[in-house]
Amino acid sequence: MCAAFRDYFSAGMQRRNLSALNLLRGESHQHESTFGRVASVIYSEKEDGEHGNFLAASYKRICADASWRKRLEKAYTSSSRVPRSGDRRRAELECANSSDALLMNIFCYPRILHSAAFCALLGIDVGLRPQFGVRAHLAMRSGEIDRTELDMCLGSLLLEAKLTESGFGCASRRRLLRYVDLEAVFRVEELPWRDERVNGYQLIRGVLAAYAAETRYVLICDGRRADLQETWFQVLRAVRSCDVRSRMALLSWQEIANHTPAVVQAFLREKYGICRSA
Repeated sequence: MCAAFRDYFSAGMQRRNLSALNLLRGESHQHESTFGRVASVIYSEKEDGEHGNFLAASYKRICADASWRKRLEKAYTSSSRVPRSGDRRRAELECANSSDALLMNIFCYPRILHSAAFCALLGIDVGLRPQFGVRAHLAMRSGEIDRTELDMCLGSLLLEAKLTESGFGCASRRRLLRYVDLEAVFRVEELPWRDERVNGYQLIRGVLAAYAAETRYVLICDGRRADLQETWFQVLRAVRSCDVRSRMALLSWQEIANHTPAVVQAFLREKYGICRSA
C-alpha cells in the first residue's frame, strides 16, 4: 500500500492508509485500536523491551537517553476511544499516526546524524544531537512571552514535523497581532486569511521563532500532502525579507527516506507507506 509519490492524499485519506497498514502490521505486534470509522492503532511495549511503533534500534537509544525518553511520556489525548481505556495510561507516541514518533524513529536511529549525505540534505554539521520538544520564546506586545513548542532542534536548525494532521491551526487577527515581530517579518495582509482568521498559525509562529533566534526553520511533511505544502508556501510568500525566506525550507519524508539506511527505508514503507522519491 505504498502509494506513488505523484499520488496526493488528503488528511482523511492518509489516516485511512495508515490505519490499514498498521492493522496489518499489528498482527505481529502488541497493539489495540480505537473505536470509530477509521481505527487508530495504539502499540505498546512488549515483554522483550521492543515497541511496535518504533524501530528496535531507535527505541533502544530513546530509552537510554533521559531527555529523549521523557518525550515518550506525552499523554494520548484520545484514550477515551480505546476499549478498556482505564486499564493503562497510553502515550501519544504509541499511536501509529504520531508525527513525533516518526521523527524520533528516524533521527534517533544509530549514527544517522553521522551520515554526510543525510546531514547535507538538512544543511547541518555531522554529529549533532537532536533535542525534541524545544520551547521557543516569542515576545508579545503585552510584555508576555509565548513559549510555543517546536518538534525538534538540530544545532541552529528548528524543525516541525507533520503526518496526518489536517493543517497548522488558525487564529484570529487579534490573536496574531499580539506578536512583537509580526509586521517586521510578514506582510500581514498577504498571509492566508479567511475572513478574519489566518491559516497556518503554527507555521507563522515557527517562522517568528526562527527570526527571533536567527536560525533556520524546516517543515517536514509527506510529499503527497499538497494541502500542507500549499499552506506552507502561502505563509512563505508573505515573508518580507529575502534573507529570512532563504532560511526557511520544506522537506518531504520521501526525500529524507532517500538518505536513510535500508532497514529504515523498509520500516518507513511497511508502517507509513513512505517510499523513496524518484
